[in-house]
Amino acid sequence: MSEYTLFLDLANEVEPPAKGILSRTLYNGEKVKAVIFGFAPGEELSEHTASMPAVLHFLTGELRLTLGDDTLEATPGTWVHMPAGLRHSIQAKTPVVMLLLLFK
Repeated sequence: MSEYTLFLDLANEVEPPAKGILSRTLYNGEKVKAVIFGFAPGEELSEHTASMPAVLHFLTGELRLTLGDDTLEATPGTWVHMPAGLRHSIQAKTPVVMLLLLFK
C-alpha cells in the first residue's frame, strides 16, 4: 500500500456542474482533510464559518470572495488561510474549481 496520496492535476479532479455545487473528498487523514469543489456559474456558498483553520485554493474560474468584512475578486491561483471562526462566503462568476484544506 502506498504511503502517499498523489493528484497530478487537481483542477481536473472535478468537473464544475452545469447547475449547483459538487464536492468530493480527496483525502481524509488524522490532521488534514482535502475536499475539491466545483461551482456552476452563479452558485454561492452563503456566509458561514469553519470550526477549524482552513485553506482555500482556487484552481480555475473567477469568483467574489468575502472574508470577514473584506470582499475581493479571486482568480486562479488565489490562496487564503483562514483561522477557525472567520466568516466567509463564495459567489462563482464562472465555473470554479476550489481545493479546501481543513486542519483538524
